[in-house]
Amino acid sequence: MANFTEAINAINHITEVWESKLLNLPDDTISNRRNSQNRTIKQLIGHLIDSASNNHQRMVRLQYHSDLTFPDYTQDNDRWIAIQNYQNEDWNNLVALWKFYNLHIVHLVQNIDISKLNNTWTDFEGNIVSLHDMINGYPSHLHLHISEIEEIIAK
Repeated sequence: MANFTEAINAINHITEVWESKLLNLPDDTISNRRNSQNRTIKQLIGHLIDSASNNHQRMVRLQYHSDLTFPDYTQDNDRWIAIQNYQNEDWNNLVALWKFYNLHIVHLVQNIDISKLNNTWTDFEGNIVSLHDMINGYPSHLHLHISEIEEIIAK
């Protein structure tokens, strides 16, 4: 049986710690300060929602497909952020959606069909990623963007 305790704990920890931090940030900090990619904190949380959404889809679909070529949005991150206009989204709603989407991913991982962990997804660059590796790698993406948020806050 696969043990995803570390990934689950990381996701739970990030959402638990950061929900209140995010909600207590001043509007100027979340809306006006930008990172090196010219993204605000609101846009970064929107991007993390997109990431949760896309990874959720992959994690579900890989339990009934052994080899999946699923549309990748990596090359379209900024387009997704702009189309959804995260910059003007209600902040409380954004944070809640981010939190609860990640808690649902935890639930999904806790109920994963372990016989499907070697099923793979191929991204737009041709990289092949197993369901197992996708689950274990997901917290790293959260950490990456939380670090960017910390840098913006520190400015």
